[in-house]
Amino acid sequence: MKDQPDGRGHHDGFRRCGIAVVGVLALLLAGCAQHTGDGGGSSPVKIGMVTALSGPLQAIGEELRDGFQLYLQTHDNKLGGHPAELIVADEGDGPQTAGPAAEKLVKKDQVLAVTGVVNAAALQSVAAQTSAAHIPLVGSCGRPTTLPDVSQVWHTSWISTQFGEALAPYVKSKVDGPVAAFGPDYQGGHDQVEGFSKTFTALGGKLVDNKPTYTPYPATTSWTPYLSKVRASGAKAVYAFYAGRDAIAFVKQYKDLGLTDIPLYGSGAVTEGATLAAQGPAAVGVQTVAPYAVDLDNAANRTFVAAYQQKFSGKSPSYNAMTSWDAALVLDRAIGAAGASPTPAAVNAAIGRLGQIDSPRGAWQFSTSHVPAQQWYLRTVRQDGSVLANVTERELTVLND
Repeated sequence: MKDQPDGRGHHDGFRRCGIAVVGVLALLLAGCAQHTGDGGGSSPVKIGMVTALSGPLQAIGEELRDGFQLYLQTHDNKLGGHPAELIVADEGDGPQTAGPAAEKLVKKDQVLAVTGVVNAAALQSVAAQTSAAHIPLVGSCGRPTTLPDVSQVWHTSWISTQFGEALAPYVKSKVDGPVAAFGPDYQGGHDQVEGFSKTFTALGGKLVDNKPTYTPYPATTSWTPYLSKVRASGAKAVYAFYAGRDAIAFVKQYKDLGLTDIPLYGSGAVTEGATLAAQGPAAVGVQTVAPYAVDLDNAANRTFVAAYQQKFSGKSPSYNAMTSWDAALVLDRAIGAAGASPTPAAVNAAIGRLGQIDSPRGAWQFSTSHVPAQQWYLRTVRQDGSVLANVTERELTVLND
């Protein structure tokens, strides 16, 4: 495990370099940035995006949409040298809406590739549609462990167990006593929480009641019946995975019940993006793990953050926006490498040959599981000037699969 104390230099460097970004951004927004592919074609390409534009995960879905659209806008609306059209479809609450949305993109719109997908259960139905049509799926949110065939499925994000796997060793080193683990009762929730609980117990840690607590989804709106038992359980810390409006409610109720003296650790989604803004001061001190933080000091991140903040009135990007930006970057390079008349098969093959990706999170490349081999970071919510932010504390580990 790579564990380097004091990642705060990333944040200071990001601020020092902010002025230099303005010139870079002006060139990008003027359309001077060149695509990263080498196909040189001019025939238009259509990319489908399935993402949550309604339901409890809507905020995350909108971040995926915004990240991909921003990449297009700063790259002359081209992918691989071809004029590109992004067709966005609402995945809704899960498979029952995501499947038909993907089917329309594949059969009616005849897209070259599909991206996005927030909900793990929705991903199963989307992947069934794209794989049957031999169209590459470049997902930009979590991948469940249950996806059977990834030969035409790639993710610029993660396998859902990886958040907990990356954080568990750190929690074990800091917490002397049992940990209470909470998550929603659906596939993605089980993957997120079990990634932590299995790694933590394998290291000798103990869970309250020797197992995680899974709350009904999407029916749960009050966590008070669960959280009210935390102090009496003897828990020395809590680990949680919730996203969107569930994460907002969970963190606020944690604060309202006076549990802030018990450290709250979580998957990055617990305090990410619009979720953190809605939580406000209740989130201060919460520590999460993620493969990205807005204060990382590298050229790609400075360009990405400046473009995002200019587009969205000073708002900082989430890692969901970043992984979707990277999905566009991957497709840009792959379509460019697929020739003047790219086909889904040629694009899929090209993705497998891409090598290193120069990303806002730092350089990464696809592992054998078709997810990034990437660095993970510990972040703490604290005041950063006039806003709350997930501030990088330290590097945790690099996960390859």
